[in-house]
Amino acid sequence: MSSSARMDESLREKIITDPEVILEDQDVMRALIAANERSMGGNIVDLRGIAMERLEARLDRLEDTHRSVIAAAYENLAGTNQVHRAILRMLDPTEFEPFLRDLGGEVAEILRVDCVKLVLESVQNDNDPVVRRLGDVLSVAEPGFIDDYVTGERGAPMRQVTLRQIEGGEPSIFGETADWVRSEACLRLDLGTGKLPGMLIMGSEDPHMFTPQQGTDLLAFFAGVFERAMRRWLS
Repeated sequence: MSSSARMDESLREKIITDPEVILEDQDVMRALIAANERSMGGNIVDLRGIAMERLEARLDRLEDTHRSVIAAAYENLAGTNQVHRAILRMLDPTEFEPFLRDLGGEVAEILRVDCVKLVLESVQNDNDPVVRRLGDVLSVAEPGFIDDYVTGERGAPMRQVTLRQIEGGEPSIFGETADWVRSEACLRLDLGTGKLPGMLIMGSEDPHMFTPQQGTDLLAFFAGVFERAMRRWLS
C-alpha cells in the first residue's frame, strides 16, 4: 500500500482548473519549493530555487522602494498644497498691519508652525508706534544682525533659507516663546534696492520640524512671494 497522502479531489480539481491561484500565492510557492528541495536530498543544489530566492528578495526591495517613493510624492504634494494655501491667505489682507498680523495667526496655523516672526534691519530703534503695535510678530534689529544671526561664528555662506535645530530661540526675536523653540527656519528677504534686508523666522517646538537635511524649495518660494509683497508695502 502506498504511504503517499492522497489530495482531496475537490482541491485537486480546483488547482488543475485554476493553477494561477497557487502561482500567485508566495507562501504556498515557498512551501512547494522547500518540499521539492527536501525530496531531492541534501547533495543536490537547486539552481532554480536559488535564482527564485534572489529574484524574490529583489522584488521585495523594489516594492519597498516603490512604497517609499509614493509616500515621498504624497508628502511633497501635501507640502506644496500647504504652502500654496498659506500664500493665498497671506495675500488676502488689503492693509499692512493685518497683513503682518496674519503671519502669526492663520498663516502660521496653515503652515503648522508654532510662531512666525519678521525681523527688519533698521538704523532707527523699535519705538516706532507701528513696531510697538506689531511687537508680537515684528522686531527691528541693527544693520548686520541678520547675517550674524544666521551664520554665527561659522563664517558659512549666507543662504536664502536656513533650517536648523536649536536649544532655544533668540529672546529678542521670539520673546516669551523663546525657551520652547527647538527648531527654526530662517528665510532671508531682499526688500529691494537701497533697503536693508529682512528675515522671516518660523519657529517650532518640534526639534524635527526643521532640520538641515530637508529640502528648501517650498520655503524659498514662500520667501520669494513674501518679499515681493513687502516691497509693495514698503514702497
